[in-house]
Amino acid sequence: MRRVYLDACVVIYLIENAAPFSELTRQFLARNGDAILCVSPLVRMEVIVKPLRESAAALVSDYEDFLAAQNWLAINDNIFDQALQLRARHGLKTPDALHLATAFHHGCMEIWTNDDRLNKAAGSMAVNVLAG
Repeated sequence: MRRVYLDACVVIYLIENAAPFSELTRQFLARNGDAILCVSPLVRMEVIVKPLRESAAALVSDYEDFLAAQNWLAINDNIFDQALQLRARHGLKTPDALHLATAFHHGCMEIWTNDDRLNKAAGSMAVNVLAG
């Protein structure tokens, strides 16, 4: 089975039912049922901030339940060093560089996202879940 890293946007689409993104993401997931889904503490931080601000306890709980069921990848100093290099070389924003470095470090074969800006830095590893 292949390990894939979920960008925060993909988790949001899965949990928040935002049409048409949620349905497209679910269809993509159904076509890729053999994947081991991986997340990191950074994904958790990015998806839970807004529901916490809005005191949306049920939504926070939905996120926590989903994330707890995934394969967790730690972010260590080596990953920060690799993210630094990716950010300098490709002009990525800090969170994107950290997501990509985490996926690289932990041997993920793909990073599922909707952000085509990751293509240059990630090559064929970046898969746009909305592109079909």
